Amino acid sequence: MPATETTAVLALAPKREVPTWVLLLVVCLGQFMVVLDISIVNVALPSIQSTLGFTASGLQWVVNAYTLAFAGFLLLGGRAGDIFGRRRMFLLGLGMFTAASFLGGFAQTQAMLIGARALQGLGGAVLAPATLTILTTTFPEGPARARALGVWTAVAAAGASVGALVGGLLTELVSWRWILFVNVPIGIATIVAAMWVLPESRAENRHGHLDIAGALTVTGGLVAIVFAIVQTETYAWSSPQVLVPLAIGVVFVAAFLLVETKLARSPLIPLRIFRSRAIAGGNAFMVLLYAALFGSFYFETLYLQRILGYSPVVAGCAFLPITFALAAGSQIASRLVTRLGARPLLIAGTATAAVGLAWLSRITPDSTFVADLLGPFLLSGIGMGLSITPVAVAATAGVPREEAGLASGLLNTSRQIGISIGLAVLATVAADRTAVLLAGVDATPTNVATALTAGYSRAIQLGVGIMAAAAVVAWRTMGPVGQHAAEPEDLVEDADLALGVEGVEIEEAESA
Repeated sequence: MPATETTAVLALAPKREVPTWVLLLVVCLGQFMVVLDISIVNVALPSIQSTLGFTASGLQWVVNAYTLAFAGFLLLGGRAGDIFGRRRMFLLGLGMFTAASFLGGFAQTQAMLIGARALQGLGGAVLAPATLTILTTTFPEGPARARALGVWTAVAAAGASVGALVGGLLTELVSWRWILFVNVPIGIATIVAAMWVLPESRAENRHGHLDIAGALTVTGGLVAIVFAIVQTETYAWSSPQVLVPLAIGVVFVAAFLLVETKLARSPLIPLRIFRSRAIAGGNAFMVLLYAALFGSFYFETLYLQRILGYSPVVAGCAFLPITFALAAGSQIASRLVTRLGARPLLIAGTATAAVGLAWLSRITPDSTFVADLLGPFLLSGIGMGLSITPVAVAATAGVPREEAGLASGLLNTSRQIGISIGLAVLATVAADRTAVLLAGVDATPTNVATALTAGYSRAIQLGVGIMAAAAVVAWRTMGPVGQHAAEPEDLVEDADLALGVEGVEIEEAESA
């Protein structure tokens, strides 16, 4: 069979050839599962809370268990793919993700569900880097790779959009447990197909070492610090219940810094990379952006169902304007960033999102979707879309090609850290405000709805302040694209590899 753009094949065995479009389909299915899981779980949170008895602050661990494991092991997963083989890590990550989904669907306790979600995050951290690296090592640079990445990005965007709607349908018509069970048949089918069609590949220089100590210490530090923040809902900052886990977190972080600077033979994160003002600023911006916006989306889910009484299906549909606005904003940004530079778009994006959040913080128990939610949803979505591609461009500009995977992996790690820490802070603020308003009053449905709404509003107001801080970071650290040696087209390509044109769940291309 001749190898042309439309009929190219990949030799997997002496007597077997597979069209590259089949390989693309298999890899995209793996990425689709990772992206789908994030949005599909959000819509089911109120039902999960009712079934397993989560407290308002405890519910966030259904999200944070996944994001913390994902963030802590993402770079390690990419490095493992380089050393042990991307096909092998794809299958291992997909198997872990599928098994964890099966386990989570049967969860009878809070601990069982949180543990399953953490295992899902670990599987995703192994799977996600392998998906993109398989594509970039299979398809040659040029039109073929561009089309493959375009399809992959579209699938990721579809996963984010479909997740909210499918999550609503499964939760309302069957059970929230099926938001996890649905991964099982898809995962098994993808594993079988991957075993048949995926070739094995490794990095040319694969004699490095896995920095397991670095991954464990940074993950332990993040978990302990987030737990300490959550504890402040019940205990004072000066109490042992807060200070002990906070101290443990600090010790873990200090151990991580020691490992990375003195002990690791192949550091997970060479700290010298943060000498670049753009990389340091870009990662700080990413933490703040997702801390504000993802935390706000979390409260929007609870508000729609608990206060306005939306069914899971209707709540899922209500989030579609955010998805469409985010896609539109990212397309605008990808066309303007090489002309204007990152800074103007980041300022415009944060300002737009901040206005949307400020508007959203005016919600009441009697708000309506069209009058009070649609406008804020569109503004926050557009603002997020305007910000994601430019920050990826700025934070990867001028980075040597051999460190492009590290730079993009750091951005994705910063995103997950922002989600986890931001959600912990905002959830604690919301719960505290609600508790204050309910103290000494009858817990009537009206009083509870008013107090919950006030808590959500206070958290979203804090999100506005976080967005303002992100704007300051962008102003102080992000320079024009033209000051770097790389060509604009290369910068946009690096941004696509880092986060995806749509700004959805696209992970690192290669490990450090």
